[in-house]
Amino acid sequence: MFHRILNIAIFGSLLLAFAPQPSNAENDQIWDSELKRYLTPQEMVQEDVYLTPEEAAKLTLPDSDSIRLEVITLNKNQKRVIEERIGWQFPESTFDCYIGETNGKIDGWAFVQHTIGKHKPMTYMVGVDPDGEISNVEVLVYRESRGSEVGKKRFNYQYQGKTIDDPIRINRDVINISGATMSVRSMSAGVKRALVLAHELYLQSQSQSSPINTASRTDKNFLESLLGF
Repeated sequence: MFHRILNIAIFGSLLLAFAPQPSNAENDQIWDSELKRYLTPQEMVQEDVYLTPEEAAKLTLPDSDSIRLEVITLNKNQKRVIEERIGWQFPESTFDCYIGETNGKIDGWAFVQHTIGKHKPMTYMVGVDPDGEISNVEVLVYRESRGSEVGKKRFNYQYQGKTIDDPIRINRDVINISGATMSVRSMSAGVKRALVLAHELYLQSQSQSSPINTASRTDKNFLESLLGF
């Protein structure tokens, strides 16, 4: 699990390396156009870890008797369908989804999401209930020096109750955070993607034909996911 998070972080760094920046002999520096300066060494290595995926899953699925991890792998066509529905392209084709169950009945799903904030990726969990509504959002790792307010409940509670039909627009459906617009946009995009994944993979009626609901899935029990097996 943490290897996957690391891979996403590496991918984000590669994207930044090809972004237009003022020339400088220090190739490892990152230019902040808003601050009009390079990030400091401290800002470059900023990484606040709040929760493990397992801890976040317990918070997101608090009433479930059992929680299991399902690794979802989309093929190229399935990935394309998801991208068309959410309106943006993403690099990964594999997603971790924690599934809560009680007495054999699914209580909800919790998707681990990685999306690029202003400069670096952030990692968070998006919960979707059986009615297709957002139940919770928990930030796992935040890697920017500013904008960590997206991890506060007073902000991310705004996503609760949102469905696949909600546009989730900044300053209309979700109030923006001053100085953290990119992080807010990033999280809103990840929330929308989680809703679409839940709908296509789990909520859509089995009687309806979908190119997504046959995506490759690998189950892991909670202990296996905790130990990294």
